[in-house]
Amino acid sequence: MWGTVGILYNTKMVDEEVDSWDILWNEKYAGKIWQYDSVRDALAVSLLRLGYDMNSTNPNEVNQAKEELIKQIPLLKGLGTDNIRSSMINNKAALAVIYAGDAILCMEENPDLAYVIPQEGSNVWFDNVVIPKTAKNVEAALAFINFLNDANLAARNTEFIYYSTPNQGAMERIDEELVQNKTFNPTDETLSRCGVYHDLGATIELYNSAWEEFKTAMGK
Repeated sequence: MWGTVGILYNTKMVDEEVDSWDILWNEKYAGKIWQYDSVRDALAVSLLRLGYDMNSTNPNEVNQAKEELIKQIPLLKGLGTDNIRSSMINNKAALAVIYAGDAILCMEENPDLAYVIPQEGSNVWFDNVVIPKTAKNVEAALAFINFLNDANLAARNTEFIYYSTPNQGAMERIDEELVQNKTFNPTDETLSRCGVYHDLGATIELYNSAWEEFKTAMGK
């Protein structure tokens, strides 16, 4: 599977255009904003908002991003992952950082919700299946991967969880309405503003340290 990270927002609670990560720092929505509980995703949001590369290895830039996250704390409803879905569906929050597949699920349940990838860009992520070098039954692993990649099965999977599929055979079989959904299938223009996370090597410790300071400031 693959997808994006963006902002899910309630059109009845948010009375302005949502086109920038800046809105997640708007005091108007204090107590109604979900930040994603992930070191890379939260720091990417903050780095991109500041105009930096979401894979920055510059300590000053990462520190600035951390400080902006700390400033955001009084405005947050909390840090979340799966629990964000029910909160947004039930109109308990106005804005949330969320993955595209979860956003589609939420929008199916609540027509007042909308999803956007901010103008500063975002992350495009990919789920992968791998075979460890210590695998005891490589033949079975290959058979399972082939099974998952069967076009009919891949189509059923993507229609069930709403995350996009790189399987072209599956794309030809899924519901046309889902294919036309820009949250599920972003345009080339949208994707041109996005990027992928890099392996930061030892620099990941810079991110982990920043995240620990943020969590400490939040009282977690």
